[in-house]
Amino acid sequence: MTRIIVVTSGKGGVGKTTTSAAIAMGFAKKGHKTAVIDFDVGLRNLDLIMGCERRVVYDIVNVIYGEATLNQALIKDKHCENLYILPASQTRDKDALSQEGVGQILEELAAKDFKYIVCDSPAGIEKGAHLAMYFADDAFVVTNPEVASVRDSDRMLGILASKSRRAEQNLEPIKEYLLLTRYSPERVRIGEMLSVADVQDILSLHLLGVIPESKSVLTASNSGTPVILDEKSDAGQAYVDIVARYLGEDKPHRFIEEEKKGLFGKFFGSK
Repeated sequence: MTRIIVVTSGKGGVGKTTTSAAIAMGFAKKGHKTAVIDFDVGLRNLDLIMGCERRVVYDIVNVIYGEATLNQALIKDKHCENLYILPASQTRDKDALSQEGVGQILEELAAKDFKYIVCDSPAGIEKGAHLAMYFADDAFVVTNPEVASVRDSDRMLGILASKSRRAEQNLEPIKEYLLLTRYSPERVRIGEMLSVADVQDILSLHLLGVIPESKSVLTASNSGTPVILDEKSDAGQAYVDIVARYLGEDKPHRFIEEEKKGLFGKFFGSK
């Protein structure tokens, strides 16, 4: 049974595309046939983070308009044979997407035995964002621990609950999960950002994972490699944990508390 996951938020720049790339790679590495789709028509960043920008020939809009088949547009990931990328168009308008066209693509992917389809949503509530979430079974709500980001995510929860296919057809609601990105326990302690508890109080979502503030995210993005493949980094480990939790494994949450300094660290300022 295919599961469609939308990675969404109300605010831009919170790490949706990084998250989409990481979890899609995580599913594929676990042996699940996975597709990740870029819905950000006009901008298109997923192919850069996946390191396949030079291999893009056709995109999601070409498929919707019958200018290419889905097989022609899908790009097989160079790191994992179970993972495929469907890029967005850089030259079309966001209105080029249609509900019927997106629905047909998702049906065809399901028919090709894709276990997980990850929809990388653009920020906000425009057409691309609505279509990315419309067919979803699960929503990964990505937010930074800042008031504006959390408030915008709360707004997205209302849309998920009222404007999805599941809501329209009176089916079981979309399952919503919280991913907290760019988290720094040190900054929480000095009052510069909200704590995990603060965010959960506002959004009342099941916490799937906390991604610590990490330079490795930028490094991975610049190299065209999903950060989950950098297993030495805290961020990479956090995404491995998130995928495992979603798939039903019992993993304790990490990166929420400050690391305690040992005696050496107290003297020399190391962690």
